[in-house]
Amino acid sequence: MNSSPLQKGLEWVYQNFKKNTATMLVLTGTIGWGLSSLAQVGAVLFNPKIQKEQKGFLVPQALLDAAVNIGCFFAITQSAKKIISKLASTGKIAPSKVRTFLNKNKDLYGDKVGKLSLDLDEVIKQDPKFPKESYYSYKNYVTTMGTIGASILSSNIVTPILRNSMASDMQKKYLDKRPQPLPSSGSMKI
Repeated sequence: MNSSPLQKGLEWVYQNFKKNTATMLVLTGTIGWGLSSLAQVGAVLFNPKIQKEQKGFLVPQALLDAAVNIGCFFAITQSAKKIISKLASTGKIAPSKVRTFLNKNKDLYGDKVGKLSLDLDEVIKQDPKFPKESYYSYKNYVTTMGTIGASILSSNIVTPILRNSMASDMQKKYLDKRPQPLPSSGSMKI
């Protein structure tokens, strides 16, 4: 049976992200911010109602917004994903089945739980009794929830604060560079 390119693409996405939804969220969120930013810049550039002088200010501001939006989103969500994933792979945070397994095997893993020296992804490869389904579903869940939380933090708190601060500085510089109108002779008071 021949699959359409769309079906093949969807199958590829499923196979690559079924155990790592958080990575898909980071990638799609970053791509979304990029496309949104591109649309914003295009709207300013191609709007005939905006004067050229205003475009000289608005386009750089939209590009700065894009850099802040994309940079903050990616940095914060990717960092949160990595930290939470590491906490799960060291056993620092783990579902009850994994904790039970680690407690039953204290001689092998007891003093390593929660430390960087323990990598449960490697333990899975070496020990067939490890509850891997429980571990993988839990790790996927906590990294996904952490990534969603980080994206909310980034998009709704950090990014607006940084963007507004930078836009304010940019506007002050722009206004300072503009030629000041000369006072008319009739408006001077003696």
